[in-house]
Amino acid sequence: MTDVAITGVGVISCLGRGKAATLDSIRAGRSGIRRLQNIDASMLNCRIGGEIPADSFDEMTRGYDRFTELTLVAAAEAAQEAGYCSTAVDADRVGAIIGTGLGGCQTVDASYKRLYEQRATRLPPTVIASSMYNAAASAVSTIYGARGVSFGVVSACASSAHAIGLAAQAIRCGEVDVMFAGGADAPLVVGSIRAWEAMRVLAIDNEHPERACRPFSADRRGLVLAEGAAVFVLESFARASRRGAKIVGAIAGFGASSDAGHVTDPSPEGAARAMAVALHDARVSPTDIGYINAHGTGTLANDVSETRAVKQVFGDHAQQIPISSTKSMHGHAMGASGAIELACSLIAINGGLVPPTLNLERPDQACDLDYVAEGPRAARVAAFLSNSFGFGGLNAVLVVRTAESVPFGLRY
Repeated sequence: MTDVAITGVGVISCLGRGKAATLDSIRAGRSGIRRLQNIDASMLNCRIGGEIPADSFDEMTRGYDRFTELTLVAAAEAAQEAGYCSTAVDADRVGAIIGTGLGGCQTVDASYKRLYEQRATRLPPTVIASSMYNAAASAVSTIYGARGVSFGVVSACASSAHAIGLAAQAIRCGEVDVMFAGGADAPLVVGSIRAWEAMRVLAIDNEHPERACRPFSADRRGLVLAEGAAVFVLESFARASRRGAKIVGAIAGFGASSDAGHVTDPSPEGAARAMAVALHDARVSPTDIGYINAHGTGTLANDVSETRAVKQVFGDHAQQIPISSTKSMHGHAMGASGAIELACSLIAINGGLVPPTLNLERPDQACDLDYVAEGPRAARVAAFLSNSFGFGGLNAVLVVRTAESVPFGLRY
């Protein structure tokens, strides 16, 4: 079994467009959550979110639904960093797997408005192609000439972590040489926000949006919806070495599980199984993990459940591991969250620090681990865990080696 090299990273979120802007926000411990500007939020109770400014897109992304636009922005940065050239690869051995929880929300919301408010009798012929869940994967495949295994993944908030894990497996088994993998979601439309309001899990603080998301805090109120995308270029180490590529990290392990229980109430046992499988797949011990990027939604149920799961897997070592929820900074981007969080973690750690958990001023007594509450912390980390746990009880965990450690122990 071999690790899978990460040679390109691209990210866009409310923290900024690109790796440099993301690292600047993490270093500053700055939240990107703000009052919504891109939509008319006057009819909503929750008027905040992790919104990306409307001027963050290029000519190349126009004509797509917003979640595909976000994907293409992230993919372009990843491809550039990886030095990807479609004429230098066998197109049949390049693929794209992109996860999303909600797909083309913007297209669907606009279509329903035309039908039910404006009483339109016809819709644009592009509605289906723009809103389908595999639209982003198809766009990446088309633009980068990827004729190998390509599809969309839908598993709620675990979608992009599943996508990255599956892409790594495709390279490991020799099916492809290069994969574009990640996720995107753009749920900041009126219909979607209204649906989340109905669940009563949103943190609503319209006056102080940057303080609304408070994972692991005793006074946490819930999650904050966000949009964004992150895409990685993955390839075999053999190929990356042959072409002299810069390796920024490695996917070392992937674990997945299902709670097979309540659709919205998370199970510590299910999350723990996914973590244990990921560690086994990576052939590392719990003490080899130097950081955990938590799912950390800021809801009452998730944060306690995840704390229990970490203790089950890591035992006494759990108290020694820095853990943070970057959702406190960029909000919950649904199916894109796993990819965005992996990108934030890798970017920060390669920059010499671990990200903070913002707004954690009064920890919940049931959340008693080291949640990096004081701000970004200087650290050297060889391997970390990234947790993603979705509604429906679908869990995905990635073990990632950082740039510092990838030259060593690549083969087992």
